[in-house]
Amino acid sequence: MTSERSHILPAVQAILDRTANAEGMCGILVIRLQGIREAQLRFGFEFGSQIMLAARERIVEAVRHVDKIFVAGDDTFVAVLPAIRNRTHALLAATRIVGAFDSPLLRGERPWHGRAVIGVTLYSEHGTTAELLYRRAELAHDEALRVGEPFAVYQQDVTPIEILYGELREDIEANRLHVAFQPLCDLRTGEVVRVESLARWNTRSGVEVAPGDFVPFAERSDLIVQLTRWSLNASLRHTAALHRGGCPLDVAINLSPRVFVEQGFAEHMLGALEIWGVPPESAIIEITETALLTDLDMSVRVLRRLRDHGVRVAIDDFGTGYASFAYLRHFPATELKIDRTFVDAMIGDRRTELLVQAMIDVAHRLGLEAVAEGVENEETLRRLVEMDCDLVQGYHVGRPVLAETFVAERIAAASTV
Repeated sequence: MTSERSHILPAVQAILDRTANAEGMCGILVIRLQGIREAQLRFGFEFGSQIMLAARERIVEAVRHVDKIFVAGDDTFVAVLPAIRNRTHALLAATRIVGAFDSPLLRGERPWHGRAVIGVTLYSEHGTTAELLYRRAELAHDEALRVGEPFAVYQQDVTPIEILYGELREDIEANRLHVAFQPLCDLRTGEVVRVESLARWNTRSGVEVAPGDFVPFAERSDLIVQLTRWSLNASLRHTAALHRGGCPLDVAINLSPRVFVEQGFAEHMLGALEIWGVPPESAIIEITETALLTDLDMSVRVLRRLRDHGVRVAIDDFGTGYASFAYLRHFPATELKIDRTFVDAMIGDRRTELLVQAMIDVAHRLGLEAVAEGVENEETLRRLVEMDCDLVQGYHVGRPVLAETFVAERIAAASTV
């Protein structure tokens, strides 16, 4: 990446120098394609190179003829947008670039469907040198990835969380991270029947790092496989304690699609279930629908292997992705988790309420369970009961609790019954 920057930055600076003598602003966009690494690992580096060529063509077609596109790494482009009137024009360009990847890229007979995440900076609002604008566009990209948006503009007042690769790696290896359990309630019985496992990290210096910061960091590095394996085993260990204590709750575990390209992952998970003595039917894998775009075929194969052994599969954040219904035809899901942005807004917004009802109906027509995330008040809970939703989670039902505490409290309560 350093060598690419050494060639790109002088060229970008030359464009900025010309902009300084002309009217208007200049936009710098760092565009990173999610899923290139997986494509390279699975199909070879030549395939990755071909995808990058095709992706560059898509980006060039999406922007103006005066805009310049540079290849800045195995999965990264830099777009320079000279002579734009305001930040809205930069955001429109970002929107067009994101939309350019709605349909698969095709090289030979093999389609590749990824997505772009973009960080945006503006000359001279965010800086006057190519290097500073580039670095701040990278920070904006990281913020977009953290909040789950396709693009973000650099914000001066946002201080990024500093995460050290070595520290996170060592803490994963030394089992210094923690698991929190958040309960899910069955709306027909009113009972807690499941927990979602959530990773928590406090550094040795006492800093609490939010999952929204360290999980995307792990996604961008090679740590996500280690983090996922740690999460899987830690979650099953606590779930096994619940089962032994007479509280056989199910556990939902979030998985990164990056682990699906790892040889033998399905066998590893099935082996972990056997080691900890957790029935496969008590485990639910959660994966976001947007993540499926990385490599649907590989995801489907791995998850069908797990489904054949009884493991259940949930599509998380349903409704926020790009091709929900098309993917439902092929994806071996057993449940849909309706995203909190819909659930939170449905009271007082008739159209959103109708959308939530439609998602529940779709789930039931496909023989799937409907799970509503982000239930924060009694009114929302009652409405979901009326809608015939199956399961709910959210602060109104129960906040995440450290797994050790959750297990101890549940077993103690069960022993008094």
